[in-house]
Amino acid sequence: MAIIKTFKGIRPRPDMAASIAALPFDVFDRYGAREAVEKNPMSFLRIDRAETQFPEDVDMYSRPVYEKARDTIKEMVEDGTFIQDDKPMYYLYALTMNGNTQNGIVGCASIDDYQSGIIKKHEETREDKELDRINHIDICSAQTGPIFMAYRKVAKISMVIEEVKKTTAECDFYSDDGVRHQVWKIDDVDKIQLITEAFKKIDSIYIADGHHRTASAVKVGLKRRKEKLDYTGEEEFNYFLSVFFAQDELKILECNRVVMDLNGYKPDEFLKLLEKDFYISKADTKNIEPKEKGEIAMYLANKWYLLKEKNVCTSKDPVAVLDVSTLHDKILEPILGIDNPKTNIRILYIGGIKDVEYIKELADKSGGVTFVMYPTSIDEMFAVADANMLMPPKSTWFEPKLRTGLFIHEIEQ
Repeated sequence: MAIIKTFKGIRPRPDMAASIAALPFDVFDRYGAREAVEKNPMSFLRIDRAETQFPEDVDMYSRPVYEKARDTIKEMVEDGTFIQDDKPMYYLYALTMNGNTQNGIVGCASIDDYQSGIIKKHEETREDKELDRINHIDICSAQTGPIFMAYRKVAKISMVIEEVKKTTAECDFYSDDGVRHQVWKIDDVDKIQLITEAFKKIDSIYIADGHHRTASAVKVGLKRRKEKLDYTGEEEFNYFLSVFFAQDELKILECNRVVMDLNGYKPDEFLKLLEKDFYISKADTKNIEPKEKGEIAMYLANKWYLLKEKNVCTSKDPVAVLDVSTLHDKILEPILGIDNPKTNIRILYIGGIKDVEYIKELADKSGGVTFVMYPTSIDEMFAVADANMLMPPKSTWFEPKLRTGLFIHEIEQ
């Protein structure tokens, strides 16, 4: 039984939403974040990456940086740039890219559901990466980055979404990458109850993107439980900001790999080693993306190839049958020496939103090799999470990315 709840959202004034909305904080490195804020001073990155408001030599993880984020939120509420709704509600957030629309219910998920496994994960988190967001949430006393969640489609929820979309959106804009963003309030009592009750009948919710933000929000909530003498269980810190999407509307893109060298092998030697496990054929340079599961396109020494596994894995292990597992187990580790794909600096992960020419150029410059993957499916992701297992790094790449700054959830009111 999944518990989700309404909240009093802090949101940009509708005419400011397009200027404020920003890609997630972890899409940028330090210099990219600073450049984005210099280009657009209203960008929410000045809150999510508040070091952009300090000299370049400041410690980006120091307490004054997080305090600046907190103070900036307060200032923007006081000057009317942000508004806070006067009663708890859900919101509808629709993103449209390349003709496909995904409709998400914006609400708050329960940290107890995360603890009990109703909210399921498929990626491992690292404590050092969590610490930054723990400090950000705790000092701001707010969650600023929504978690991207997926659930198996429920007819009643879809019905509410259809009804809400017949009304005028609170804000409606296109981001620089051509994605349309629309937000509606869901403040009707009957609709709120229907959504809440429908989620109570859902056995599992899946983290699609935002594993570190989820873990950080949960740890802040557990910390505050211990600190609060008159704890009741109803406090806002028991819940974390999320957007819930039905799985049939989501689009997973491939996450491709570039290895920056051939581990000492010459191209012909490398091809010879691949022949043990793969059928190799030359690929059409105009249409090289894999057409089905089990195919991997490879760019090597100015030529494209298509790899098909000779002995397809038939294991019931949901991780072993992933194409990314095949790539790692039969090529990356034994031949190219990528022992730890999370930390090895010789491998780059490039989301499918980047065109093939970009990753081809990386291989050309480095003298390495590019692998273009067939996208992992939603069902594969669900199967891994249901088995309480973890996928290899960068097995999924979701687009479009949720924008931050459109919703803020205060954890103390």
